[in-house]
Amino acid sequence: MPLRPLVLLSLVSLLVACSNDAPKPETSASPAQQTLETSRVPADLGPLPAYQRELSGTLGGIPSGAHVELALLVVDQRGRPQRLLASSNLTGTQQPLPFRLRFAAEAFPAGARVELRGRASQSGQLILHLPAQRIDQPTTQSLGPLQFLKAP
Repeated sequence: MPLRPLVLLSLVSLLVACSNDAPKPETSASPAQQTLETSRVPADLGPLPAYQRELSGTLGGIPSGAHVELALLVVDQRGRPQRLLASSNLTGTQQPLPFRLRFAAEAFPAGARVELRGRASQSGQLILHLPAQRIDQPTTQSLGPLQFLKAP
């Protein structure tokens, strides 16, 4: 096969692949407004399966628009994370922020130290942290209101 048709075919294929789609019509609510509404109510995860357990509660002191990360971690004697059991990402509001964190009960190690940790960042900078909350048993628990503190 001659080289020229192959080059033309490659060029046309590249142009078709790089072409932009038509702009999508905007929805009635702004994306920021939708994010705030969805972050106020914990995601509806459906009924709790028999093999899972859940930690729930509310987070206080989170400024509006802050990115919140929660993690259920297995930690060693020095407090260093060894394994992630569950995690969740939320967007802060000025009001108490409800959370639900599900984890597999069989993954919960017997005799190891397990902690719930959290951090909040805004514009890529750490602004708040949640003091470590020790979780002793792999049961469904309501932790109640948890307060974030200023990061050091």
